[in-house]
Amino acid sequence: MEKSDELVGAAAVPLGPAVRRIRPRPLGAALVLTAAATAVLLPAGTRWLDDPAVQAWRTVCLAITVQALPFLLLGTALSGAINAFVPADLFARVLPKRAALAVPVAGAAGAILPGCECASVPVAGSLIRRGVTPAAAFAFLLSAPAINPVVLTATAVAFPGNPAMVAARLLASLTTAAVMGWLWLWLGKEEWLRPLLRHRHTGHHHGHSRWTEFRLGFQHDFLHAGGFLVLGAMAAATFNVTVPRSVLDTFSGSPWLSVLFLAGLAVVLAVCSEADAFVAASLTGFSPTARLAFLVVGPMVDLKLIALQAGTFGRAFAWRFSAATTAVAIAASALTGGALL
Repeated sequence: MEKSDELVGAAAVPLGPAVRRIRPRPLGAALVLTAAATAVLLPAGTRWLDDPAVQAWRTVCLAITVQALPFLLLGTALSGAINAFVPADLFARVLPKRAALAVPVAGAAGAILPGCECASVPVAGSLIRRGVTPAAAFAFLLSAPAINPVVLTATAVAFPGNPAMVAARLLASLTTAAVMGWLWLWLGKEEWLRPLLRHRHTGHHHGHSRWTEFRLGFQHDFLHAGGFLVLGAMAAATFNVTVPRSVLDTFSGSPWLSVLFLAGLAVVLAVCSEADAFVAASLTGFSPTARLAFLVVGPMVDLKLIALQAGTFGRAFAWRFSAATTAVAIAASALTGGALL
């Protein structure tokens, strides 16, 4: 039966002569993880390490990494399972044939995965390799960390008695995901993606059991994405300890500047989407629309997510996609917030 499945998958998604098997390359990512973990966890004793700013940086960096790590594990496990166990033609059968219709369906399907942006990146990469149109995979990538039940429940808890904030987050996030998927259909170029992502394959290769393929895929994705996650956490921690609190007060008085500022703050703080609602609720000096922008932009564009996207899809894709997503998310937040909040 397993061999038959291979033949069906191969017929449904031709491999072609240029496709090579993806082999784990964990050494570089493992070195990054080891170096970063050593820097973060260095014991006190050296004078400069005892400086309060250094200790704060170490705490923030470790907190972001530990907070995101379980969801990265979830995402890479799902990615490996999709590659190894899911029939090659399943997604083509489930999603609408027309790519323009597949985009909003994939965006709405993001509500199924109870994880953050760290989990959605490897899953989206796996979907593309399995034959899903990149536009639909990117819509899923953006919506999954923003509209899943855990995030919406956390938002309701953080903003008690304010269901409009939950509705506004759901609507603005779905709108952003769908618009970005359609923009990719209109303007996106596949040469911006890493070469291996541009080839379709079944994820299961002759001579290996499906469990072996799952293990190899999980090992590759986790070590590769984990290194970029740590780099993003280090950048976010640097911002946290260098920008004074007085800067926040300077921007809170202007309606438009506050929206732009909190959107930018969401990018650099890199707070996990399961916790960002509580951070937004604490920013009481800002308008509801500005805080909505923080909630919509954060799960879709932040430093660790940009780093993860660059590592998974390539730098050419990551910078273009992140810049466009930020602009669309700010516009969707401003329109939705103006109407509902």
